[in-house]
Amino acid sequence: MAYHDHNAEKMRPRLIKRLKQGETVALVSDAGTPMVSDPGYKLVRACTEEGIPVVPIPGASSVLAALTASGLPTDRFFFAGFLAPKTTARKKALKELADIPGSLVIMESARRLAGSLADMAEVLGPRPAVVARELTKLFEEVRRGLLPDLADHYRRDGPPKGEITIVIGPPLEITVGEADLDRLLVEALEHCSLRDAADAVTKATGLPRRKVYARALALKQGTK
Repeated sequence: MAYHDHNAEKMRPRLIKRLKQGETVALVSDAGTPMVSDPGYKLVRACTEEGIPVVPIPGASSVLAALTASGLPTDRFFFAGFLAPKTTARKKALKELADIPGSLVIMESARRLAGSLADMAEVLGPRPAVVARELTKLFEEVRRGLLPDLADHYRRDGPPKGEITIVIGPPLEITVGEADLDRLLVEALEHCSLRDAADAVTKATGLPRRKVYARALALKQGTK
């Protein structure tokens, strides 16, 4: 029996009826762990409301697999699922996630990957990140880099194949040394205008924008 977003409202009462008649129902997913970012949790909620026990049998999880392979902090993380497909709504959601003091885990489709990474770089700044695809499968790939660099890579190479999970490092520490500031600004200036680079590094570090802009201007003039 198929159970998904489009038929869940109709299927849940039928499944609950069979469970109450003494049958056993297993919810099986071919796209990672059931209940995570799918309508399975609504079925669990319906079961608990009816006093029907639910037994978890964990399967492969792209969220945890990506986290463990990322090399980014795993002590605190926030799973945001899929962001909005349109840029304006996506940037709004990213701004709401920007100050979370932990790694971010986000799902994305291959065709929207480059655009999403570019929006992430603009809103979150040059944070370290990982793009993981086809985890636990034959063509598994984990690509690491700063958000602007990853955006450039997939803009050049085009959409990859397979299912994609993005892990983004937490906000950078506010106490950033001069060498760290210069490194972040140099990397940002390779991909952004002076103003955008200053804005991105300001958001990423929490440093005063006037200080960041002045340093960015000095670095840019020094490279001419």
